Amino acid sequence: MANTNLQFKTNYVVESKIEPFYKGGKVQISKDEKYIFCTCGSRVNVLEISTGKIVHSVEHDDQEDITSFTLSCDDEMLVTASRALLLKQWDWRQAQCTRSWRAIHTVPVASMTFDSTSTLLATGGCDGTIKLWDVVKQYCTHNLKGSSGVVHLIQFHPDISRLQLFSSSLDCGIRLWDLRSSRCVCVLQSHYSAVTSLSFSPDGGTMVSSGRDKICTVWDLETRKAKRTVPVYEAVEGVVLLPEDKDLSEIGVKSKDLHFITAGSKGVLRVWEASTARCVYTQTLPSPLTAVSEVEEERDDDPRSLTFLLHLPASSRLATVTAEHNIVLYQLPGLTIQQQFVGYNDEVLDVKFLGKGDSHIVVATNSCQLKVFELLTNSCQILYGHTDTVLSLDVFKKGFLFASCAKDRSVRVWQMDSDSGQVHCVAQGSNHANAVGSITCSRMKASFVVSGSQDCTVKVWDLPADLSTTGADVHQLTPRATEKAHDKDVNSVAVSPNDKLLASGSQDRTARLWSLAGEGNVGLLGVFRGHRRGVWAVCFSPVDQVLATSSADGATKLWSLQDFSCLKTFEGHDASVLKVIFVSRGTQLLTSGSDGLVKLWTIKTNECVKTLDAHQDKVWGLHVSRKDDKVVTGSADSNITVWVDVTEVELAEEQAKQEDLILKQQELSNLLHEKKYLKALGLAISLDQPHTVLTVIKAIRQVENSGELLEKTVLKLRVDQKESLLRYCAVWNTNARNCQDAQAVLQVLLTHLPPEEILQYQGARTHLEGLIPYTERHMQRIGNLLQASMFLNYMWQKMRVAGAPASMGQDEEMDTTPLAQPFFMIDKEKGMGSSDDEKRDGDDSDGGQDEDPNCPVKEAEEEDDDDEVSSTKKASANGGRVENGERTKTNGNHHSESEESSAEEALEEEDQTTVKVKCLPVSSTPQCQTFAS
Repeated sequence: MANTNLQFKTNYVVESKIEPFYKGGKVQISKDEKYIFCTCGSRVNVLEISTGKIVHSVEHDDQEDITSFTLSCDDEMLVTASRALLLKQWDWRQAQCTRSWRAIHTVPVASMTFDSTSTLLATGGCDGTIKLWDVVKQYCTHNLKGSSGVVHLIQFHPDISRLQLFSSSLDCGIRLWDLRSSRCVCVLQSHYSAVTSLSFSPDGGTMVSSGRDKICTVWDLETRKAKRTVPVYEAVEGVVLLPEDKDLSEIGVKSKDLHFITAGSKGVLRVWEASTARCVYTQTLPSPLTAVSEVEEERDDDPRSLTFLLHLPASSRLATVTAEHNIVLYQLPGLTIQQQFVGYNDEVLDVKFLGKGDSHIVVATNSCQLKVFELLTNSCQILYGHTDTVLSLDVFKKGFLFASCAKDRSVRVWQMDSDSGQVHCVAQGSNHANAVGSITCSRMKASFVVSGSQDCTVKVWDLPADLSTTGADVHQLTPRATEKAHDKDVNSVAVSPNDKLLASGSQDRTARLWSLAGEGNVGLLGVFRGHRRGVWAVCFSPVDQVLATSSADGATKLWSLQDFSCLKTFEGHDASVLKVIFVSRGTQLLTSGSDGLVKLWTIKTNECVKTLDAHQDKVWGLHVSRKDDKVVTGSADSNITVWVDVTEVELAEEQAKQEDLILKQQELSNLLHEKKYLKALGLAISLDQPHTVLTVIKAIRQVENSGELLEKTVLKLRVDQKESLLRYCAVWNTNARNCQDAQAVLQVLLTHLPPEEILQYQGARTHLEGLIPYTERHMQRIGNLLQASMFLNYMWQKMRVAGAPASMGQDEEMDTTPLAQPFFMIDKEKGMGSSDDEKRDGDDSDGGQDEDPNCPVKEAEEEDDDDEVSSTKKASANGGRVENGERTKTNGNHHSESEESSAEEALEEEDQTTVKVKCLPVSSTPQCQTFAS
């Protein structure tokens, strides 16, 4: 094999990921225009515009989908609403929930907004009501009723002194609410379909509304009358009033009259003059999108349509959101695309490195568009040209030219400008009779491409010499050679490093070797047979006369090009091996499979040295950078991952960190064994692992005189260690199992440290506020347990007294200590009765009282279900629940010391009693703790 002195790769780690961050729903941009907030299932993701990275993410603990959210005008508070009918207020920069309360709405919240002062929050529900909340004083101020159906739009008038709120629901009217009187003062009627957005003029006297009825209405808010109805001939999803103090002549604004811009189902931005209802500018889209039939325009699910339009006044930009979940930022006045983010990629079918220094990747995502991502910023170009799903990609040697093929039976060649990074199509050809599933480029220079199709043929397409010159016209390609290559679909084609050989892999279970040296037809040189199922990928070694193939039979094989024999077989994937590539100058292989795994193989030893597990579905895309230091993978789970080769030095550093952690854990164990608790606690805090610190606290509290020892240990800690301990207490206190340990530490801190010192701790106020609701809940739980124990104690004593001699006073020998043993209650019934009596055995009056759902015992057992949850974590333990009618019942004779009395013997002889025993487990009363509130 190749260079044996070359150092093998042993590990790849994830350098970056491109993951779905937006799957539809509301989008909002922060006031400082640095962040984009958008929903993704049960999360609200925060995208940093400058880097394109997800910097924060907030998620409800109950995993319920978020139905609406809003960001306050000062960018400080984020409030979310979920299907669980909870409103949560977040410190979104720390991804911490600071407050949680019930929405009062009977069904989920559909819309939310803050007023300009960030003190009033309005929520519009699917129940037709609107609630207003004072988020500072934390109470509901208004309950506005009268809307018909879902309140999907809600917005404050920008002039807060007016105290006006606008809303719209299913009746298509715009309601104007006077917040002083809590009444709807008028309904603005103009639209005949859903109202989608409202935009206000700077002076607050004019409002423009848009609707899906293909009109926009200009309103005079002083007279509350419509001034002008503008037909826009498309369902409008967003409208923005353009600023009057900007020179916007590039987009048709020639006068000082009111102008507004619309976005809707046609997927273009258009500028309208309000006074004349005339469209003065229409955005120009790439050529494949201009010819749209009327039928296509009427489609509700057209991926080209726009769903949101947002104005960024500080930077003079506009943001649009498409039905394909792309977020595009335009710069005024020219409406030039500044940035573009892809919120959701469908199944990734192929991915390749591109550009100078592999700065970009081009991705085929089960769509007719190609996406080119800049890895540094995650900004994306969307390339239009193909009319059906793009299936395969390949890149020429220099990295600025690449080819694509698609189900539309065509191949296209694209070029990236080395300076601007912009990509455009320079050549296309369509001569196949069926979908083109694979494509490969010449290796030495950009002279030809080869395509393989479901029509069982391979075609060689020559490229013109002047391809690098950019022009308005796209070169039309014609195939130099066409060859019937296989009996079934051609899945993969590859060109050798010297451009003289071609390999093809097919669904007919074979791979074939072809000659490309001649000017005429492609010549067959040999057939590789041995795979039991279809061949998914073929790849030439960069240094040896070897071909690698991967198959749906789960195997990867190496073949000799001289005699077409199988040299090696690699088996390790549990399913189809979809891609295979050479790395480390031909000494190693990377394979990806439908099991979601990527495996690194050393050819000489036939050994899998590393398995990369970052995907949950088929890994269709696999490509190595030109420097051989990075690998990019794309999967059917919609994720794209860039892996970087980790050097031995980096590995050694990582291993050293792991070994250091193990040594510290061992040292901690030794310190606990030697009862050196202060050093143990300090070491545990230095590891920044709350669970480890909790282990030390529990160990301290198990020794004799634990209270004094805990106090002595905690007070000897440094200030920064006490600060960390307070933070850990807030975490421990959320769990009933650990609350006593948390409260014990809190008692020491709050008792011996002055409040001024505690409040100087970082985040102290947030931690203390978070402790209060859980502490109240723990207090209520312990109160219920104490009440239940006293009730059971009372019942037990009453039964003992009932069986005692008459001479004994009722209050004698009354034991008031809490019970720590199971309690047996004896029911006496007629044992020789009829069958009807037997039927009544399970529902006698005594049994009914025992199982009363209002019984304190049940309250204690179900406290987690009954308590109102107003925190970020729900308790779900129901282990102590006793359902009605399901208690264990045992019939038989129960013997006790009281049976020896004469009164008991007489009772047995008279009634022939059958005794029924019911066992109710009663836990011992917990020790009293001091709870901080």
